[in-house]
Amino acid sequence: MNKQESLSKVLYIDLAKRHFYKEIRDDLFGKYIGGAGVALQLLKEECPQGIDPYSPENPIIFSVGHLTGLFPMASKTVAMFKSPHTGNLGESHAGGRSAISIRMAGYGAIVIKGASVRPCYVAIHGDKVYFRDASTLWGMKSSITAGRFIRAKESSSGFRTIMRIGPAGEKMLPFSCVTTETFRHFGRLGLGAVFGSKKLKAVVVSGKRSLPVSEMKEYSKLYDLIFKTATESPLMKKYHEIGTPMNVLALNMSNGLPTRNLKEGTFESAEKISGEKIAEGYLGKRLACAHCPVACIHIAALREPYHDEPFFYKTTMIGYDYELLYAVGSMLGGSDVDGLLKILDRIEAYGLDCMSTGVVLAWMTEAMERGIISEKETNGLRLNWGDYPSYIEAVKMMVEQQNDFYKALSRGVDYVSSVYGGQDFALSFGGNEMPGYHTGPAAHAGWLAGARHSHLDNAGYAVDKKLMLNKELLPDELADAIIAEEIWRQILSSLVICFFAREIYTPQIVLEAMKISGLELTEEKLGRVAEEIYAEKYRFKIREGFSFNKLRIPKRIFETPSSAGLIDENYLHSLLNSIEQKINARL
Repeated sequence: MNKQESLSKVLYIDLAKRHFYKEIRDDLFGKYIGGAGVALQLLKEECPQGIDPYSPENPIIFSVGHLTGLFPMASKTVAMFKSPHTGNLGESHAGGRSAISIRMAGYGAIVIKGASVRPCYVAIHGDKVYFRDASTLWGMKSSITAGRFIRAKESSSGFRTIMRIGPAGEKMLPFSCVTTETFRHFGRLGLGAVFGSKKLKAVVVSGKRSLPVSEMKEYSKLYDLIFKTATESPLMKKYHEIGTPMNVLALNMSNGLPTRNLKEGTFESAEKISGEKIAEGYLGKRLACAHCPVACIHIAALREPYHDEPFFYKTTMIGYDYELLYAVGSMLGGSDVDGLLKILDRIEAYGLDCMSTGVVLAWMTEAMERGIISEKETNGLRLNWGDYPSYIEAVKMMVEQQNDFYKALSRGVDYVSSVYGGQDFALSFGGNEMPGYHTGPAAHAGWLAGARHSHLDNAGYAVDKKLMLNKELLPDELADAIIAEEIWRQILSSLVICFFAREIYTPQIVLEAMKISGLELTEEKLGRVAEEIYAEKYRFKIREGFSFNKLRIPKRIFETPSSAGLIDENYLHSLLNSIEQKINARL
């Protein structure tokens, strides 16, 4: 089997029929590269228009790219589905070992259709596919425990990944996630709930093969260049030493760190939850995704005495990326690192998207402050900023769906605020909760207009720097910058390259790497592919009901100064109008 055929093989799995088959899809992998581009086409083929996201007909697509397994940091897997959280395009990326495992198993994409009658998990070991009963795993209190059980049962050689859900996914909470390798996630937009709707507890993939390279001399030269650039880059060194939490102090200094439900843009205790401070007192180890030399994943070691044996301690390992520190740190006004790590551990065990969880809790706290909700709705629970024991209890009640209020809360701030009020400070963009960047209008416009309402779509927070440097930048010019960045990222997410490596994988490096991998394109052709994938995403979104006219803009973002100063409401509307016009011109 040549390398092109290996990548072009798609595995189709039908959970209802307990059946699988394979197809060679050179038509997709030749034209759309892989990753996001291919996954979107498979989603269009398999997802009926207007389907309920919880329907068995809502497919789950996993896809990797041409550089996966060949070059450093091409280590992400793209998942595509119809999101139960937004009711539209669901796209989530995860690192860990998932991408390499899928490639080593011999596939470029996996399509999962239908729903099982009883809980199951799917084990893919190279050419063999097994449907395992997961009744004993269903209802376990922690996704970590389920992962350990599967790891012990599924003996395999080579690369292996275990993608699984926790109690939140089983209960189909619309912002539940899928955990892979314990500390990596398909975090946003509710893939865990789609797993739960299919009674799918986990997907195991393993494989062991080699990828032939025809031009070994050129391959080695380019590999060494990318590796050296990654390991010697000052930015990558910071990612290794401190990780993404290095953003805490930088954003706080620029007034861009959302604090207490974005009532402020700076947090007086930011230093206590900074990456530097946590590394100094809690860092247990660093981890890397497969085929990545940077190791930006930072894990804290939390030591706690046993209740009945005070002289004996247990150590819990807990991941802490920037977005997590924002969501349950500054956003909740919390600076007790022990408490912060404990709530992260519970969120991890339940299998929830931490960003959405933090924003939901922040809205709930402010709603109590304002008297919009009371202890009557919260089952006697009183929330105060930074009160981690109460926040942990609120998360528990939400996952357990203890009453109508917690059921509404579990559907996200867009929904709960539409029922109970407080929409002006309900920080949701296109149905997805706010990430941790209050840097200016480009960030907020990017989340509202981006293909998946994510800060990773177009890095609007970075585009905002242009506005900080040039206060006279017109909305039309800023719209061009936002769209240009998102279009290029369609190539990165189709290959699938970690966005942290975006400055390393320039268009020229990408073209050279693709040629070595067996797919030769010109820069002009690459640009057309990026434009087409971008337009195709919006065609799918519009097909499923997306409209700029339906977007709700939280008033809070105009009330709190950002890194670029106060955001002018008229300017943001003009910016969105310009983005809409430019997108429509591409359709």
